[in-house]
Amino acid sequence: MKLLEQLVAVHAPSGSEFRMTNFVLDYVKKQSKKWAVTPKVLAGSELHDNVILVFGKPRTAIFAHLDSIGFTVRYENQLVPIGGPEAENGFVLVGEDSLGPIECKLKVDKEHHLFYDFPRGIDTGTTLTFKPEVNIRRNKITSPYMDNRLGVYSALKVAETLTDGIIVFSTYEEVGGGSVPMLLDYIQSHFPVSQALISDITWATEGVQLGGGVAISLRDRHIPRRSFLDKIIKLADESEVPYQLEVESSGSSDGREVHMSPYPIDWCFIGAPEENVHSPKETVHKDDIDAMIRMYEYLMKRL
Repeated sequence: MKLLEQLVAVHAPSGSEFRMTNFVLDYVKKQSKKWAVTPKVLAGSELHDNVILVFGKPRTAIFAHLDSIGFTVRYENQLVPIGGPEAENGFVLVGEDSLGPIECKLKVDKEHHLFYDFPRGIDTGTTLTFKPEVNIRRNKITSPYMDNRLGVYSALKVAETLTDGIIVFSTYEEVGGGSVPMLLDYIQSHFPVSQALISDITWATEGVQLGGGVAISLRDRHIPRRSFLDKIIKLADESEVPYQLEVESSGSSDGREVHMSPYPIDWCFIGAPEENVHSPKETVHKDDIDAMIRMYEYLMKRL
């Protein structure tokens, strides 16, 4: 789990993904020589903080968002949420401004206004995130930012054996997206694909439980094309990898932007379930992480 711990430690809320971008690019540079296929790496100013890895002759793209939820320092000691973080008194937040590193506590008043508790004022615009503390137990991992460091982790592990496909590391997902339309336009202009898998983390519910396998989502706020879902389920059955079917009426992911794009691209969200979503204690079962990686490896070879 060393790589996952390293990913969790990177401070990269929405808008500040550049640190995760640099981490991924450095990791790919060092590790890709050992992979089955060395990918073409696309990154730089024209793609902002997004990264595209192209392997062989791609048919399917994996999307994994780099950003996390967090908080922005406003004025005085006020905080503004980035995305939808859970907020409770005493949560430990970290960051850095012009005066140095910061470790402070979150304060929440009766009207649910958010503040920080720190001996000095923090520069306006500074971003704060939950303190990275990874607790690895016998069969579970508890840590902030499993969403979506685990999605990135899974994609990087799948990259080791991937021969044909695209892996896209996107930005801004936690605040409603914004980068995927541009990325789709770039991909379809240079390496057109007709299928997309969303490597993200979902929530545990009465129907999707920790330890039950990776979740294959049949729908959330948006509904993928049923013929593609049937194809995914058939392959999932053949794979013998443990999985669970998810049906929700709300929530979305990078799949929303694929769904709303002008391109005829089928998509499906596939990811491990977690408890305590968007909190410092997001919890995932190790078996579900293993199932997620194995399912992606199987599907990417056959779709």
